[in-house]
Amino acid sequence: MAVALGGAAAAAGHSPRDVVATLNATLLDVLKHADTLGYQGRVERLKPVMQATFDLPFMAEKALGTRWKSLGEADRARWIAAFGDFTVANFAANFDHYTGQTFELLGEEPAANDTRLVRTRVVSPGERNVDFAYRLRDAGDRWAIVDVYLEGTVSELALRRSEYASALEHQGFDALVATVRRKIADLAAGRGKRKHP
Repeated sequence: MAVALGGAAAAAGHSPRDVVATLNATLLDVLKHADTLGYQGRVERLKPVMQATFDLPFMAEKALGTRWKSLGEADRARWIAAFGDFTVANFAANFDHYTGQTFELLGEEPAANDTRLVRTRVVSPGERNVDFAYRLRDAGDRWAIVDVYLEGTVSELALRRSEYASALEHQGFDALVATVRRKIADLAAGRGKRKHP
């Protein structure tokens, strides 16, 4: 654990590639100890590292689109907390079974709006490999992840924004927060996970 957390603390000011390498090392460690840690242990191991490597407040704002501007400070704080908890829960639920996976950094390249893309691959023996691309922005004091592209092309943030816009339109902000909290509970109970490592 000390290695993973130390790496997260050192991520500030490092290159985009270093930030993703820190995240990958932590994900691999969590995978290797997934059964021993259990879901809650994986959340506790991942949360400080993801807070250091992701810009969760920025992502939370972008996930709401224009609706963000209409929220007061208390609702913004409530949304950032729910969004951050859900992001961590999603990783904790999905990175739950070690079968000899390894992580490969495939490269870094410039992207739109002064961001960088870092491509990575999860190599799973006897199974199909899974490619991710992480988009990072200069958050002032550090490079931080602001989007995850599954299979290299599908923007997680765009999917969330579309889903949340529909929920906001039909149910309102309080119902959206409650829905996200329910999804976290489902992930904790072993429901609602995606099919990847």
